[in-house]
Amino acid sequence: MKIRFGVGLGPETAPAELPAIVDRLESAGVDSLWFSELVYSPAVDPFVGMAYALSRTTNLKVGTSVAVLPGRHPVLVAKQVASLAALAPKRVLPVFGLRSALAAERDLFPVPGGSRGAVFDEALTLMRAVLDPDSPGPVSFHGDHYSVRDADIRPKPAAPLDIWLGGSSAAGYRRVGAHGDGWLGSFLTPDEAAYARGRMDAAAAERGRRIPADHYGINLAVGDGTLPDAVVAAIRRRRPDVDPTALVAADWPALHAQLDGYLAAGLTKFVIRPAGPTDTERFIATFTRELLTRQN
Repeated sequence: MKIRFGVGLGPETAPAELPAIVDRLESAGVDSLWFSELVYSPAVDPFVGMAYALSRTTNLKVGTSVAVLPGRHPVLVAKQVASLAALAPKRVLPVFGLRSALAAERDLFPVPGGSRGAVFDEALTLMRAVLDPDSPGPVSFHGDHYSVRDADIRPKPAAPLDIWLGGSSAAGYRRVGAHGDGWLGSFLTPDEAAYARGRMDAAAAERGRRIPADHYGINLAVGDGTLPDAVVAAIRRRRPDVDPTALVAADWPALHAQLDGYLAAGLTKFVIRPAGPTDTERFIATFTRELLTRQN
């Protein structure tokens, strides 16, 4: 199975830094660059960032980690994804999630009360339908939350696009099994990730589907030797039941130990970001030195 490492941008990465980051990753042969959906931050919008990075490179892949789908019209999102894939075949890695991790941003993706999961499921069904390269023509769809007539996304992808999902709940694992081509998790220990993979495989089998064995990954962060107090506090708010150092590595040796655990759990794709403010050039240099030799 292919083991791959990509770089995730931190929330304070300013747009002006992006050209140098993209050029450095391309020249170093890094597999991928990942854009988080962080509206109230200096970080560039994920779809804008992906388009920009693709326009400067010939090998670097780009992805979202993760973009919120419920609250956006899935046909418009499909058009964005199809356009990117047409410009850079096999280099676009969309990952979608249920909602923003930040409470302040959740109002930006409105859905009817209590129906976010159902909206997500229907949005994925519709998006797949309009992206299907084998579809004989325009798609008409009438669901509980979306209704479209003669939706015709062009150009169609030459092959089906992989759509990965986030999520770390029982419902999320079932959704990946039903609709996803892969999974990108976060804030889970290796044992929890192994359990999650088992649930997703089982959910896919119930639907007569199979998720490729090397399509399971996780977002991880690494510090410069210690974890900033703000990072520790944020982890404790999100996962008060787990030691923060079990989820975020304080340094690169600790990250390697974590990676061993996730690899044993069956994960092979990793998005690595700095755990706090850092020198981006130094982070990329260390990333390249520490992790590219672990790819196969």
